[in-house]
Amino acid sequence: MNWAGNYTYSSSPVHVAHSIEEAQALVKKYPHLKVLGTRHCFNNIADSNDQLISLAPLNTILPVDKNNHTVTVEAGVRYGELATVLQAQGYALHNLASLPHISVVGGCATATHGSGISNANLSAAVQAISFISASGDMVQLSRQEHAAVFPGAVVHLGGLGVVTGITLAVHPAWRMQQYVYQNLPMQQLANHFEEIMSAGYSVSLFTGWRNKNIDEVWIKKKEGKAPPAVFFGATAATQHLHPIRHMPAQNCTEQMGVAGPWHERLPHFRMGFTPSSGAELQSEYFVPLNSAWEAIQAVERLHEKIAPHVLISEIRCIAADDLWMSPCYRQACAAIHFTWQPNWPAVRALLPLVEEALAPFDAKPHWGKLFTASPQRISGLYEKLPAFRQLLESYDPQAKFRNEYLDTVIFGG
Repeated sequence: MNWAGNYTYSSSPVHVAHSIEEAQALVKKYPHLKVLGTRHCFNNIADSNDQLISLAPLNTILPVDKNNHTVTVEAGVRYGELATVLQAQGYALHNLASLPHISVVGGCATATHGSGISNANLSAAVQAISFISASGDMVQLSRQEHAAVFPGAVVHLGGLGVVTGITLAVHPAWRMQQYVYQNLPMQQLANHFEEIMSAGYSVSLFTGWRNKNIDEVWIKKKEGKAPPAVFFGATAATQHLHPIRHMPAQNCTEQMGVAGPWHERLPHFRMGFTPSSGAELQSEYFVPLNSAWEAIQAVERLHEKIAPHVLISEIRCIAADDLWMSPCYRQACAAIHFTWQPNWPAVRALLPLVEEALAPFDAKPHWGKLFTASPQRISGLYEKLPAFRQLLESYDPQAKFRNEYLDTVIFGG
């Protein structure tokens, strides 16, 4: 079962590889298999009706390469673990996701992002990738040496092979402060959206789609001057808050402007504590940054239908990248995220309405979350999809790593 409890995997038990050699042997042994990571996806992207394998024991983090400003990690490493090691060496990643519990390899495979109008998604940090192809052989690709195919291999959706490790760009570590504001009138986004989203290194807007109001604004800034007490009509919080009102704020990273290391401020949730609400469903859609306000308005018009079923929504910005299957391929995006109550029949009925409202903006769903968009619709949103299909087939001609998700979403369009 996945971490939120909404999805049960089809195959058990899971074969655990304790070395790359064991993983290669499993690839050679079975005609069909999928790698299972930290189980933070909400759909069947990592599922298999045949064999599931785990590389969790492969958790080595090599020392930072100070000449090339990179770090190499194995497949079992989670972001919270990597961040702690980097901080101890005086380094940082350019960004982190909302929760540090996810695996580095899995997060990059699905274009998971984080926030920041000048920050590309987590996958953009990848400089090299190592994987076991369908033949059982090791393959290494790097941005520098394989420029023609590398942008297609990074966000691979589990179809390239068994990824054993990746190399990421790193930067000097910094300290951050986190400030939270309450009750930003949604209308302020009409003329000030990019200004609001540029108020910090990373900015998130949380709304329950009630009263045309942004309930909370989270601003994560590099250590320095504090922002004003009133922010576009929103007022500074006087106590620590959780994005979901009934959840304990102790689960969240430090607020109230208290300075701390980058990795203890960029995520919303603390390692070792329950992220988000736990039992929930999630959907997310990416729209071009210059269409953000219009897209938010389109969703807001559905507020009477959405509000009873949503725990919280988060609006974030992500910079453009060059990765073929990233929703931010060659365009900056705003992401509208929904954390739903764990009621799949209600959510399943709502998603087509949300997707129809966002269709004029060519909204792309997050690969690892819940959506109902057809393969034909998705195929029209990714200009490099034909090249991506060819890339997967070149390393996996017998469809060893294909599953129902890839057959439907990627090859079915």
